[in-house]
Amino acid sequence: MSPRFVVLGPPGAGKTTIGGLLAERTGLPFRDTDEDVVASAGKPISDIFTTDGEPVFRALEEQAVADALATHEGVLALGGGAVLSPVTRQRLAGHTVVFLNVGMAEGVRRTGLSSARPLLAGVSPRATFKALLDARLPLYREVATVEVVTDDLSPEQVVDAVLDRCG
Repeated sequence: MSPRFVVLGPPGAGKTTIGGLLAERTGLPFRDTDEDVVASAGKPISDIFTTDGEPVFRALEEQAVADALATHEGVLALGGGAVLSPVTRQRLAGHTVVFLNVGMAEGVRRTGLSSARPLLAGVSPRATFKALLDARLPLYREVATVEVVTDDLSPEQVVDAVLDRCG
């Protein structure tokens, strides 16, 4: 048992939106590991970061991804930082991994530099977003079997591109 599609990318790439549409179009169930983390911790991700710290969040995320990869048959959306874990990257081998790539300007526009996104809060959110993209881009590409640049596409067009490439 394993997901049919694993969707990942940076904040603002559209993982939850595209994952949900992809599930709808394929008739598969949808699951988001960020929601799994919130359910297991009993509090929002921003609270986990604030009260427990990023290492605690990353451990919860790594376990949520492992559980979902082992038990979910459908479309699975991962949190943007899930690829930071070498263990998670190894676990993604052999899965259809869809990397939703978003450029910095579009990612910043889509996230609105929301305080609900703990890693984008701070003195210079744009610089933080750029550093995040720079650090994660090679990791997304390492695990991806399909890459779709989402900047100029509607969610429906992104799903079309995913289905065309995963045919």
